[in-house]
Amino acid sequence: CLLFLSFHSSTDDEDDEDLTVNKTWVLAPKIHGGDVTHILDSLLQGYDSKLRPDIGVRTTVIETDVYVNSIGPVDPINMEYTIDIIFAQTWYDSRLKFNSSMKVLMLNSNMVGKIGFQTLSSGTQENLMLIGSRLQSLLRIWSDGRVLYTLRLTINAECYLQLHNFPMDEHSCPLEFSSYAYPRNEIEYKWKKTSVEVADPKYWRLYQFAFVGLRNTTEISHTLSGDYIIMTIFFDLSRRMGYFTIQTYIPCILTVVLSWVSFWINKDAVPARTSLGITTVLTMTTLSTIARKSLPKVSYVTAMDLFVSVCFIFVFAALMEYGTLHYFTSNKKGNKEKEKSSKHKPAVSLMVKQQPKSARSQMTLKSSAVAVHPRSTLIAINNINHLQQRDENYGYECLEGKDCTSFFCCFEDCRTGSWREGRIHIRVAKIDSYSRIFFPTAFALFNLVYWIGYLYL
Repeated sequence: CLLFLSFHSSTDDEDDEDLTVNKTWVLAPKIHGGDVTHILDSLLQGYDSKLRPDIGVRTTVIETDVYVNSIGPVDPINMEYTIDIIFAQTWYDSRLKFNSSMKVLMLNSNMVGKIGFQTLSSGTQENLMLIGSRLQSLLRIWSDGRVLYTLRLTINAECYLQLHNFPMDEHSCPLEFSSYAYPRNEIEYKWKKTSVEVADPKYWRLYQFAFVGLRNTTEISHTLSGDYIIMTIFFDLSRRMGYFTIQTYIPCILTVVLSWVSFWINKDAVPARTSLGITTVLTMTTLSTIARKSLPKVSYVTAMDLFVSVCFIFVFAALMEYGTLHYFTSNKKGNKEKEKSSKHKPAVSLMVKQQPKSARSQMTLKSSAVAVHPRSTLIAINNINHLQQRDENYGYECLEGKDCTSFFCCFEDCRTGSWREGRIHIRVAKIDSYSRIFFPTAFALFNLVYWIGYLYL
């Protein structure tokens, strides 16, 4: 028995030790190693470690508890995450009851195999050991037969990531525990507490992710060998966008804006505008390749893929805009130069046989009566009218009071012409002016829809 004496009391008993509690000397009998050995020998005498507790009598109930030390890092390429936990299991074994002044025996993991715990939950332990890189354990036995067994585990668990909304994605990574050897009618697992405790998340190595919360559930798996209880912890993680905003989104937006600079450069500066367009296209290609390196090779389109692809389309469209402008304006200049060169040619001397004045006037009347076809211009050479056909590629002459036959007005001559009802008057020479408004407006609308759709819908 325990004796409580005052602070000034003393004793000469060598078999007692002094314990100070609130200024009171508590005298307790010493426990020698031989006593512990005697208790263990008596418990293990006739103990069959191959049988679970209360076999054939009742179902063994195991209460489990988990304490999360840390989570991370998360590997999105291999779809795995690392977690450090303390997994505790508590059950009762009537064969381990003992009568002693000691209320609890604190033992190491060497006793696990001798009391049958390995056989009891070998499935859970072996599964964890296969994926764990570090294993620490603790075993305690109370005098009433209650057993506590804890494991500290560092686990590389799988987490299937759905990356459709990457990098604005959220994930729920599961961690499952179950008995592999015993079905539900033999061993019943249940949570000791309604919630799982976690350590301070500020020391966790999540990096790209933020810890949102966790929840624990219990499910029953129906198999051919029986029904098994599966205990699952779901860790909810949300990805942080800071890294991808700096590395991908901002460079893509700036590259698109840079491609618009060509709209303010003179259309005759072919090397400047062409080099700027090609450079921005190649830059977008590089950014697209870099963005994909931080992702597994999934076959579907992610949110970042959509953004980078649209940015690439805008940059490529800016380059094509100048190609269209240069094509039509260069054709127009070429046709005008042809006309100027034909006007400056020396007059062709024609050998005309002397004829009476009346005959010459009659010839003039006959020549002036030649029918003029569309796409034709009548020019005079040494008082003789000849019909010169216009180039087929130049198009119809657009004069006042006549319709321009093309849908787009590609030449300056069509500017003063009257248009058919329903046609659009677009001058290719003014495409740069239109692009200065259209491209920024379209890109701003795309960003508005994109960010609202992925962040709030």
